[in-house]
Amino acid sequence: MHDLLTAALGHAARGWHVFPLRPDDKRPAFPDHAADDCTGRDPRCRAGHVGWEARATTDPDRIRRAWSARPYGIGLACGPSALVVVDLDTPKTGEAGRDGLAVLAELAAAHTATIDPTYTVTTGRGGTHLYYRHPDTGPALRNTAGTLGPMVDTRAHGGYVVAPGSTVDGRPYVVDLDTDPAPLPAWLAALLAPAPLPPQRPVVVDLPADRTGAYVRSAIDRETARVTGAPAGERNRSLYIAAVALGQLTAGGALTAEDAQSVLEQAAASAGLGRVETARTIRSGLAAGSRRPRKVAA
Repeated sequence: MHDLLTAALGHAARGWHVFPLRPDDKRPAFPDHAADDCTGRDPRCRAGHVGWEARATTDPDRIRRAWSARPYGIGLACGPSALVVVDLDTPKTGEAGRDGLAVLAELAAAHTATIDPTYTVTTGRGGTHLYYRHPDTGPALRNTAGTLGPMVDTRAHGGYVVAPGSTVDGRPYVVDLDTDPAPLPAWLAALLAPAPLPPQRPVVVDLPADRTGAYVRSAIDRETARVTGAPAGERNRSLYIAAVALGQLTAGGALTAEDAQSVLEQAAASAGLGRVETARTIRSGLAAGSRRPRKVAA
């Protein structure tokens, strides 16, 4: 347990945001429920569901409290840590095929590039994690699976990796090269950049030209701004809070569920949230809000 605490504090000292994983496991220890199942009983979820990414921290006091309690594994939230981790897997025993490192080397050669030294971790199953700094400009990069090729995944905003010092199924994650993460190569950043959003038609919400309509319009503007202005790592939680607020107005009859969903979907797309993640969060937030209807005075 002492070694895990030391490792977690060491990662945080680099500015990397960590959170507890279940001991000897890849799954987050907290929260113990998905957004769809959030009841608000967890103290941190009283203002809306708070997932592992928002709970990740560099605060030494919080880290000491957590890792002094149990021998948690260490999850490293890539988005808040400004990291892109390239996950190079190896074929399972008895399976044929190239490993991820060979695939990446071939891809680099095709771009007349090399794989230069960066912070490197050997995973429990013998794969490799290459840590890179997220680009300072351009779109927020998110997780990919096989986009670069077989056996090559990436973790960025919305993703995490098991950090060195941890074990999974008794197999340790070990630092292979301890150096500062290199900047993500431009050719890799270009390949990982999400496709640009199609032109967005403004969502037109038909509201009465009276005091009630003005109030609802103000609420929509406030909640969509909450989502589009949220920092990385807080966007999904902000979307949930916004959905709860508009769900209350929907339940009170001041706004249709279709309009609430439309404006929230557009705000989430502008913030760079994925469609599956967005749909789940909006559904959960609107449902939670509907349990506390809010009437608007005429």
